[in-house]
Amino acid sequence: MQDKIVVITGASGALGRVVAARAAALGARVVAVDHAAEAPPGLAEALGEHGLIRGGVDLSDAAAAEAAITAAGSVDILINIAGGFAWETVSDGEVATWDRLYRLNVVTALNACRAALPHLVASGAGRIVNIGANAAHKAATGMGAYAASKAGVHRLTEALAEEYKGRVTVNAVLPSIIDTPANRKDMPDADFGTWVTPDELAEVILFLASDAASAVTGALIPVTGRV
Repeated sequence: MQDKIVVITGASGALGRVVAARAAALGARVVAVDHAAEAPPGLAEALGEHGLIRGGVDLSDAAAAEAAITAAGSVDILINIAGGFAWETVSDGEVATWDRLYRLNVVTALNACRAALPHLVASGAGRIVNIGANAAHKAATGMGAYAASKAGVHRLTEALAEEYKGRVTVNAVLPSIIDTPANRKDMPDADFGTWVTPDELAEVILFLASDAASAVTGALIPVTGRV
């Protein structure tokens, strides 16, 4: 990954920070994109002198996504981590939640992909890695809107993989519950030892982004932790 230009959306989040730091440690030039205006402590240092942070970017706006991607100059790898979650039952929830999660999970990835694809094709070894969800295979109570939006990410991944076969690889990683401080706070009685860690996810994501994964495209890879 030495000197590859890697754009990571959602780079200020718990998973994004880990992926960005690991990519930079492998020699990549990381462009960290996030909706948050301010980067979390330590991110700039982890990216090093060749890193670039683009905060305050609304990726659900196509023009904003285009501007953020263009700032990278060229792109070899796009990792779409930006997204959102809400637990809400169908009967008691709001239609607005379905709209919001669709924009946060599907539209952000779509806009970033569309903006990056010309650069990825020009790279000659372009990679896209999206973040889907294992929960999208079978939605549990309260997971309808989230699962539907992540299923959209899965279909986006498959469609792009077919469209760009032989030019850009497009894959998705499907986590179960990620071991983050926010999830531990929301589910204090859960068995955290069965959750997948950001470090474990980062390993799979960066493999799919590497030259070693040149023959893998259209894959939806569950990463479910220890059961």
